[in-house]
Amino acid sequence: MLKKLFKRGKPETSAQPTSAPVARNAQQHEKKKGNKSRKQPQAHAAPRQSHKNSAPKKVHPADTPWSLSEFQVEVAEGKTRFHDLQLPDSVMRGIHALGFQYCSPIQAESLPAALTGRDTIGQAQTGTGKTAAFLLTIMNRLLTASPEERFASEPRALVVAPTRELALQIGKDAVELAKFTDLNVVTVVGGMNYDSQRKMLREHVVDILVATPGRLIDFMRSQDVFLDQVEVLVLDEADRMLDMGFIPDVRRIVRATPPKEERQTLLYSATFNYDVRILIDQWTRDPHKVVIEPEQVTTDRVDQKLYLVAEAEKYNLLDKVLKEEKPERLIIFANRRDLTRNLCDKLNKNGHVAVLLSGEVSQDKRIRTLERFREGRVNIMVATDVAGRGIHVDGVSHVINYTLPDDPEDYVHRIGRTGRAGAKGVSISFVSEDDAFVLPDLEKYLGTKLELTQP
Repeated sequence: MLKKLFKRGKPETSAQPTSAPVARNAQQHEKKKGNKSRKQPQAHAAPRQSHKNSAPKKVHPADTPWSLSEFQVEVAEGKTRFHDLQLPDSVMRGIHALGFQYCSPIQAESLPAALTGRDTIGQAQTGTGKTAAFLLTIMNRLLTASPEERFASEPRALVVAPTRELALQIGKDAVELAKFTDLNVVTVVGGMNYDSQRKMLREHVVDILVATPGRLIDFMRSQDVFLDQVEVLVLDEADRMLDMGFIPDVRRIVRATPPKEERQTLLYSATFNYDVRILIDQWTRDPHKVVIEPEQVTTDRVDQKLYLVAEAEKYNLLDKVLKEEKPERLIIFANRRDLTRNLCDKLNKNGHVAVLLSGEVSQDKRIRTLERFREGRVNIMVATDVAGRGIHVDGVSHVINYTLPDDPEDYVHRIGRTGRAGAKGVSISFVSEDDAFVLPDLEKYLGTKLELTQP
């Protein structure tokens, strides 16, 4: 999925081993608090603890020969090559494996400053490469210097994301990008097995931790994770975290990391509202600010249709659209969990094959649902806005807004699930008397008049 965002590389001096480290205890915690020297990067130290091999050693992808000379990219006017950023060869190998050559605009404008250690704020629409921008920054820093001593439960980089799906996607992208390095990526989110996540934190050195606020707070309370060694802090979709009421948790998380003068802070989002901008001033120091304006708020690749329809007639219209349009892969959005649940049940009872993605579905089931949808085993997914951001599924031909969202920005994110990677897409919105109230704000946000038609 990183091909949407922008995958891992083995440095000449690799990161610390990630198996069976010494667990951190309270006494060591206090000792380290009084003897930190992270501001002066040091060469990689020898492993703190050796372990007898009881099983054949697995072959690491980086053990196969590779040279940067295998990755040739022509200089192109107006484009920034990844070669121009002086990234570690291990990371360049991951980029080469993905087939990428040039930076996206948000990467080209934010990475030169971020790679020097400067705090960075990046604003750009979904799907423009923000995730790769902060992951490359993290990996460059972790691979070019390492502390002398490492303990389990002490991540060097922390990425906080508002939703489980987005956190899992970032974690997956980080694993791919770090494929040819020795960096260990751990993702912790709610709704999944607590004990297995706790084991990953306590029994392995953690280089990059990706987390949702709630589950991270749980592990902080139980002292299964310590954030005072974090060198890079990333807050992804900060405005979304504010909307979802996570700011008190995020404040607590930020306070548990080193002072802003001793860490690098990166914030990337599609928008930054007034409240988030106030927090940015508190959490960053002299940040480099990058704003990539979209050519259009909505894309020409999406054919937008809005149908006037009575609330009671919406399902009949949906059934007609399914029969006439015959979508290859469809996401139907609605605003409430109960509505999505009832709609999904009704579709299945009427001969369609649909799956549900909403906050009331367990995380394990949500992951299985997304995989079934991605693999094409089912072609209709009914979802709340939990799927509107951070979820990248190839080949979505249609998006249907069964109800219009209250927030115009969510409309853009919804229809952005189709028309991706140069393909054409269709967006169909059902506008009842209730939905009509949000049209003026939506048209103002889009900067265009929306044409309503009778179905």
